[in-house]
Amino acid sequence: MHNKKTLVLGASTKPGRYALMAAQRLLEKGHTIELFGQNEGQVGGVNIKTKIDEIDKDIDTVTVYLSEKNQQQYEEFLLKMKPKRVIFNPGAENFELETKLEAQGTEVLEACTLVMLGTGQY
Repeated sequence: MHNKKTLVLGASTKPGRYALMAAQRLLEKGHTIELFGQNEGQVGGVNIKTKIDEIDKDIDTVTVYLSEKNQQQYEEFLLKMKPKRVIFNPGAENFELETKLEAQGTEVLEACTLVMLGTGQY
């Protein structure tokens, strides 16, 4: 399996949150993760960062768990980062940002990270 360093955008420690489940599953599958969220905390020993400039720029995949409105302040960061792939999970779809990312060569998926991990498509 190829380790795809993944940024979970919208990370949370709240039980039942899909972002938390995805972070845990990514770690279980052996992926290196970066976590960014509103509140500090830890998932599997990885700190949730609350300042976007603290995020490593060498990211393969970004999995988005923020609504379109809450993504706006991070759009420039994502475009400059130039990840290989961005997954917009259900409820996080953002046609305008998706179009900009595709224009610069980033693979864009409207998909569920948990399903992708569960079915071996990640």
